[in-house]
Amino acid sequence: MFFTLAFFSLLIERLCGYPQWLVHAIGHPVIWIGTMIGWLDKKLNRAEQNFSRRKIMGVVALLAILSSVVSVTAGLSWLLGTSLLAFVVLVLLASSLTAQKSLEDHVLAVADALDAEGLASGRRAVSMIVGRDPDQLDEPAVCRAAIESLAENFSDGITAPALWLGLGGLAGGAAYKATNTADSMIGHRSERHEAFGWAAARLDDLINLPASRLTALLFVLACFFVPDASAKDAWKTVWRDAKKHRSPNAGWPEAAMAGALGLALAGPRVYSGTLVPDHFMGAGGRREATATDIRRALKLARYADILMLALFGLLAVAGLLISRA
Repeated sequence: MFFTLAFFSLLIERLCGYPQWLVHAIGHPVIWIGTMIGWLDKKLNRAEQNFSRRKIMGVVALLAILSSVVSVTAGLSWLLGTSLLAFVVLVLLASSLTAQKSLEDHVLAVADALDAEGLASGRRAVSMIVGRDPDQLDEPAVCRAAIESLAENFSDGITAPALWLGLGGLAGGAAYKATNTADSMIGHRSERHEAFGWAAARLDDLINLPASRLTALLFVLACFFVPDASAKDAWKTVWRDAKKHRSPNAGWPEAAMAGALGLALAGPRVYSGTLVPDHFMGAGGRREATATDIRRALKLARYADILMLALFGLLAVAGLLISRA
């Protein structure tokens, strides 16, 4: 039943996204969770505490976030029951946890901005989806940043929440989203958050392991439907480069995307004026990425999305058949 929920929530979000009027009216689950994380960060993460104490407080904060989110969503699922109307409501709620349409729209905006108005506009557009300093990026770097963001966020913004929806229902998907949001807000190696965000960062790494590998596989398989993409090179690049990335997960989809498109992604990047070293994904590939490459990457991601929908559809049918056996 959970994979049926995941399949239909993916389908609804792919077609409709999360309406902007709804954001203005009631917000978004990520905003609600983020508000809770920000409050706990302010209350529990105090500069006068030593490193160990702040680490413990970070664990307490993460447990408070997860217990709250799971209690609310599991309780809501139980109250709704098992009717068809209840399932429709759960699908609509679950569809807010993935970001297929918004991710595509934001990445496409970068290519459109570069084509229509040039580098300055492209920098503004890419600043909406990456944390690096846009003023330090030339046009190829803007394009690489957009493609890298597409690859990484496909994994942790689409595949992972869908997978945890399939495994744990609405509560599983919401718990994943809460952890991922906590990692994005406090899981940094900064003076303020290195200790307090340790638990969130480590848990996020762990729960993204299966999704990052699945996303890489989906990108490889999607190459068979994109004429100018290479499944062979994508596969080789994943096995050669993915494990070299500074993140245990981001390297997998980024390496698959790099190999598929013949690009060299990742490598050293500047965040808040600081050069962060990293290995190249697709070493030896082309660094001069263009807006056309962004569109090629989006085409590959669309086919990967279709393949994921097909996979979850098959799992949903298998689950229904097993339940009736």
